[in-house]
Amino acid sequence: MSEIATTPEPPYYAVIFTSTRTKGDHGYNDMANKMVELAREQSGFLGVESARENVGITVSYWQDLSSIKAWKANVDHIAAQKLGRQLWYGNFKVRISKVERDYGL
Repeated sequence: MSEIATTPEPPYYAVIFTSTRTKGDHGYNDMANKMVELAREQSGFLGVESARENVGITVSYWQDLSSIKAWKANVDHIAAQKLGRQLWYGNFKVRISKVERDYGL
């Protein structure tokens, strides 16, 4: 994922996931790709952006809070979250914010 997400006119919501990884892949890249594809199928999903160096930052964009809640409750996403806690993340933080303004080039 190296492109900037195309989002509608605000307001919409952003889920900001920051993390530090443990050593080794342990299936992380495959699962990350699977989760992006699954998220794209969810009602209310608007787009995603991701970058990783020392700290990983993934921002997913959603139409409303109920869409975010439904994504959090997705069975496959719950399984990936469990693996993340067990295998992939040394630390992580989730922040949810309302986007009221955006602009760019």
